Amino acid sequence: MLNRNMQQEVFVSPPINLEQPCVLVLAAGRGERFLASGGTTHKLQAMLGPQTVLQTTLAAVQASGLPWHVEYGPHPGMGDSIAAAVKATACANGWLILPADLPLVQPQTLKTLALQLLSADAGDAVLQVIQPFYQAEDQAINQAQEGLKGHPVAFSRAAAQALMQLRGDQGASTVVRKAAENQQLKRWACDDIGCVLDVDTVQALAQARKIWQERQ
Repeated sequence: MLNRNMQQEVFVSPPINLEQPCVLVLAAGRGERFLASGGTTHKLQAMLGPQTVLQTTLAAVQASGLPWHVEYGPHPGMGDSIAAAVKATACANGWLILPADLPLVQPQTLKTLALQLLSADAGDAVLQVIQPFYQAEDQAINQAQEGLKGHPVAFSRAAAQALMQLRGDQGASTVVRKAAENQQLKRWACDDIGCVLDVDTVQALAQARKIWQERQ
């Protein structure tokens, strides 16, 4: 939920492409952990290079060439934020759900996930979910050393109703868990640290700045 610590940056979303998945950038969180760690502004307004965290995240999304939507809220929980974003983009051909505090995510990561989602055999009513796992070997993806769960998580149109019914602070974890139970979840080994490095604290922001500078 946006509050007095964040002056809302408004970005106009492009038209939804009916043939492509839409990247849902979730920017409705309070950022309380960042403030508690010593932050003096909302984490999405913190500077990462010449742009804010939110601007940097959105620049990567725009560079992917995929349609996108920023969900500001206010909403009582992440589940409500996801539900609102999916309803606002209901005609999209699936969704990539991306928290706005992941500014290092690479455009290629988004494009690869979208292509995998489009190529998945969804069937008539099969729920397809694809989740990246950072530092996971393909052969170990279903074993104990499966890597760190990352974002964005990709959902096919078959997940629309389940996503639009989400409420509370658990996000889409119940949808992902159900997909896993039904063997409808694909785990993707990803080498992009940007899919796991969020800026929830000032220490994480310092790490993100260092990596961002190394990439330049």
